[in-house]
Amino acid sequence: MKFAKFLIGLCLGLVLILVPVSQFPASPLAPLQDLAVQLDGRKKPLDTVARETVQQIHGRTTYTATNGERLDGLQAYLALLFNDRDWNQEPFILFNYRPLKAEVGLDPEQKYFTFGELMRSRLGGIVSTAHQHQAQDQDLSRAEREALRLEDRLTLLIGTVSSQDLPLVPHPSDRHGAWVGIADTATLYPDSTAERITSLYQSLRRSYRQHTDDLASQAQTLHDTLADLSPTVYPDTVPLERETRFYRLHPFAKAWRLYAIAFVTMLLVVLTGKQEWDQGAIGLFVAGLGIHGYGFVERMQIAGRPPVTNMYESVIWVSFGVAAIALLFELRHRARYYLLAAAPLSIVCLLLADSLPAVLDPSIRPLVPVLRDNFWLAVHVPTITLSYASFALALGLGHILLGFYLFAPQSPRIAQLSKWNYGVLQVGVLLLTTGIILGGIWAHFSWGRFWGWDPKETWALIALMCYVVPLHGRLMGWLGSFGLAVTSVVGFNAVLMAWYGVNFVLGTGLHSYGFATGGSQWIVAGLVGMDLLLVAIAAARYKLRPTPVPTPTTDPHVVVTKPDVPVKQS
Repeated sequence: MKFAKFLIGLCLGLVLILVPVSQFPASPLAPLQDLAVQLDGRKKPLDTVARETVQQIHGRTTYTATNGERLDGLQAYLALLFNDRDWNQEPFILFNYRPLKAEVGLDPEQKYFTFGELMRSRLGGIVSTAHQHQAQDQDLSRAEREALRLEDRLTLLIGTVSSQDLPLVPHPSDRHGAWVGIADTATLYPDSTAERITSLYQSLRRSYRQHTDDLASQAQTLHDTLADLSPTVYPDTVPLERETRFYRLHPFAKAWRLYAIAFVTMLLVVLTGKQEWDQGAIGLFVAGLGIHGYGFVERMQIAGRPPVTNMYESVIWVSFGVAAIALLFELRHRARYYLLAAAPLSIVCLLLADSLPAVLDPSIRPLVPVLRDNFWLAVHVPTITLSYASFALALGLGHILLGFYLFAPQSPRIAQLSKWNYGVLQVGVLLLTTGIILGGIWAHFSWGRFWGWDPKETWALIALMCYVVPLHGRLMGWLGSFGLAVTSVVGFNAVLMAWYGVNFVLGTGLHSYGFATGGSQWIVAGLVGMDLLLVAIAAARYKLRPTPVPTPTTDPHVVVTKPDVPVKQS
């Protein structure tokens, strides 16, 4: 019966993945989706170029125009490329740093601005000052950095509108040769061929601007003509279609929705005691993990490498690791609390990756040289980040434990939760230790030394010590269940510094390929402060509470022991 409910949950999750069935609707622009473009060091479909361009300028992959028309990424990009409206008057450009908006005379509450508004503002003076400071090797203020990022968006917008330089035309013979734009076709092919390509492109442009019925046929003709120019150089349609399908399916967004449904279901099971539906919740969770894993496999196929080389990919991978490790522990212990701890963390990670493209860039780009050794990339980075996932799961369990200490300090579940939490922390320490050792070996081959006190290395070691010392204390009987819960919550701040702080706050060291800008440090600091305040409240409650007396329970998942007496672990 339980297995049947697991299958029901799994099947329901799969149905939710496939609905709506209109997620791949027929479109007259469909032939252009898989049109190959040589850009950013690789050949990718026009649909991806469109999404990335619109996302960089607008901060999202969709745009609602002033006339109310809702455009997806490809439609918005073609509207720019074919210049079918007055882009000086479209509030298309993302500008979200409030102090700079006030400084240049713009409305701090407004998020999107027109090109004309920005050109009429005092932004140019700040950009000029920032360039002067850069030339003099001076440190830039936050406002100057944001002004330069906004300048990049404006430059990209100017370079896209009415452009004929997009490298759509393949090299006639060299697979590694440079492609050219429509306007430069004559540099690679005879004049007659160049005229034909230019004519097809201009006809497509007119059809798009006038919304004529022959748009689909003209798009297909241009696609086939470009592909036939150089069949040995033009990429195969299978990888192009795979990448288009991957982005259209949006598997990571579907994964967090399934995690959310599974979390709500499992929470109802715990609160109502209807244990017969816990298998249904697990089925939903497995469906979410399945689509999450599918997304990883597809991204690996597209990139040709493990998807753990930038902050976006590490956030996606850590969220997957949290869910996978929780499921393994859940299948072993049948605890239910593992999924309750893991689901919110995976949801938050996936939501951040999905909603902050300006900070967590999802683009697939060529690797810097030090990362091109796929063996070490495939073993060191996933191991380190899986340790982050383990510690994140312990963070979730630690919060559940603190909740019990605050609201049900005599619950017999505390001892069992503490035991489960201890096991998760052990896995995290093992993975982090292994990852540090593997990183040292890789550093020896890449930089000629095993250890150099680089900020990333140093904070990884600090994070390890923040868990090894308390775990040793627990093993020796010096630390009780409450101390372990506090360690799970407070210790994760060291992981957060090694993972987020080195990249977004310090921004120095040999691991510069992982650095990024635009992170909301004050928001993160505020959340950390609120979490530490919760720990302080729980600690005060713990110190003032009377000695707990366990109450009888009939829950088969609970082992009744004295809840907070340190016990030596063998």
